Amino acid sequence: MDSGFTAFDFSLRDGRIVNIRAMRPSDEAALLRAFGQLSPDARYMRFMRVVGEPNIERLRKVLASLPESGLGIVATVGETDVVGSATFLIGNDPTSCEFATTVVGEYGGQGLGRALMTALIAAAKQRGLHEMEGFVLAKNTSMLRLATRIGFSISPDPDDQSVRICRLRLDDCQRCVSVI
Repeated sequence: MDSGFTAFDFSLRDGRIVNIRAMRPSDEAALLRAFGQLSPDARYMRFMRVVGEPNIERLRKVLASLPESGLGIVATVGETDVVGSATFLIGNDPTSCEFATTVVGEYGGQGLGRALMTALIAAAKQRGLHEMEGFVLAKNTSMLRLATRIGFSISPDPDDQSVRICRLRLDDCQRCVSVI
C-alpha cells in the first residue's frame, strides 16, 4: 500500500527549508539520531514519561505497520537529518486516529509543528478518517496552543488530570488544512 502522501518543501520562519515527506522504514537511523537531539524535557513532553533510551522494537513495529495502520511523515534537512515528525495511527475504530508529533529543539517555534500537523490532518481527511485525537500533557502549553489554533477541542482526561485530550472532527475542519 502506498501512503499517497506527496512530499513538499516548507520554508520555516527563519528562512530555512525542510522537506516534508512520508516516513519509511529506512528512516530508522535518522529517527534515532533525532531522538538523541531531544532534550530530556522534550522527551518527557512527547512520551509523557521520562524516557532515556528509544524503544527500538516499538519504532520498528510502527515503521513496519505504515501505511496500512496510519501515516508517518518526517521533516528532513538534507537526505538524512530528521528534524521533525508526525504520525497518526488508526486503532480499533477505523474512522478515527491518534496523532503524535515531535520537533527537534532548534527547529521549534519556526512553524514546523503547524506544518507537520496540518499536513497530517489533510492526509487523514484524504484517507476518509472522521476524527483525530491526541493526548497531551497539561503543562505542554505550546502543543496545546498549536492544537487550539488548528481547531482541536481540548478537554481534561477524566482518568488523568495531568493530561488533556485534543480532538478534531475532520469532517468539520476546513480552516485547519489551509494553513500551509
